[in-house]
Amino acid sequence: MVGTKTRPSLLYMVKQVELAVRSHLDELVKPAGITALQYTALTVLQRHDGLSAAQLARDSFVTAQSMADLVRSLETRGFIRRERNPRNRRELLILLTDTGRELLAGVAGSVRELEERMVHELTAHQEEQFRQALSKAWHALS
Repeated sequence: MVGTKTRPSLLYMVKQVELAVRSHLDELVKPAGITALQYTALTVLQRHDGLSAAQLARDSFVTAQSMADLVRSLETRGFIRRERNPRNRRELLILLTDTGRELLAGVAGSVRELEERMVHELTAHQEEQFRQALSKAWHALS
């Protein structure tokens, strides 16, 4: 049918939101001297400190190679440190430093405002449903 519009797929819509969030997040964290990907890795460590590089890469949605470069950069700047895993001396664990925690605290308000802007037209109930729907979608694909 000519002129009939189809709705965009959910995958397309999710990608649109992801790209918009990443663009805004990049702008928010740029003054702190980090990228959105670096910010994501730091927040993962904030929630689960002491991860291996492979675990951090998985939880930060990047490849192992990208994570290696990212870790080197964050370590050089003092936001993270690496130490041997006492249970497996061959493995290095990545830990958030006080400097990294301070950086995250410094951008927390702006990041919270971005999230609030994203959901400002939703009621509290709709926001909770949105969270649950996103969580279920992620679990379905994991």
